[in-house]
Amino acid sequence: MADTTAVPVAEAPEDELSPKSSARVITREMVIMLIVPPVLVAAVFGAFVWWRQTAELDSVEANQLRWSELRSLGWEHIQLTVVAAVIVVAIAVPLGILLTRGKFRAASPVVIGIANAGQAAPSVGLIVLLFLWLDGGFWTAIWALSLYGILPVLRNTIVGIQGIDPTLVEAGRGLGMTSAMTLVKVELPLAVPVIMSGVRTSLVLIAGTASLACFIDAGGLGEVLQTGITLFRFSLMVTGAVLIALIALLIEWLGRVLELATRPKGI
Repeated sequence: MADTTAVPVAEAPEDELSPKSSARVITREMVIMLIVPPVLVAAVFGAFVWWRQTAELDSVEANQLRWSELRSLGWEHIQLTVVAAVIVVAIAVPLGILLTRGKFRAASPVVIGIANAGQAAPSVGLIVLLFLWLDGGFWTAIWALSLYGILPVLRNTIVGIQGIDPTLVEAGRGLGMTSAMTLVKVELPLAVPVIMSGVRTSLVLIAGTASLACFIDAGGLGEVLQTGITLFRFSLMVTGAVLIALIALLIEWLGRVLELATRPKGI
């Protein structure tokens, strides 16, 4: 007679079968931070539009707060922020990766120390020094903003890669991966959340500091703020401060969305 004894079948762990293991982990705090900032920006900007349409302004205020003027200055401010941020990422991420490789690792504390010193200097001082060296204009402001915003991305790139469990890297090597393949397929994906956190911080720093670009004839919403301070117009001071803060908050939110989009699944 045939043996009918049941043979137990090995089952895969529940975590491996669950679709959640291949999905990005989104906490309640993340959802709140993704919803609240754009709602807040829209509400505050709506209140500003209502005030601008109903306020009684003198000729100086009306001229400075024309919608065409605000659009032009706002676009200049966004250009300054985006171009500087692209340059920061293009320089800081490869440099941070290089400083975690082999013999270059010894230079990591020195480079971070120099970057720390650069960010410790007053931003307006850095802009003025570059103005004296390169003259004013858009690109002088860009290089000043890039130098000022490079530290968070550089530091987080180094920390993110160095903080990866060495056993994961060794496992990749054991599968036959080269150093470049290990970097691209193991180290960078795991370091992305830390790197993107640095990018977000840098974006906010650049967006706020871009308000000083007006001092070297590079445009931006700082011109509204500067005019208000110079002419003692409270409405211009508040308008400039509010619009700059809204742009910084919106850019920080976009950085958070990008951080979530680039986060590896399961993290």
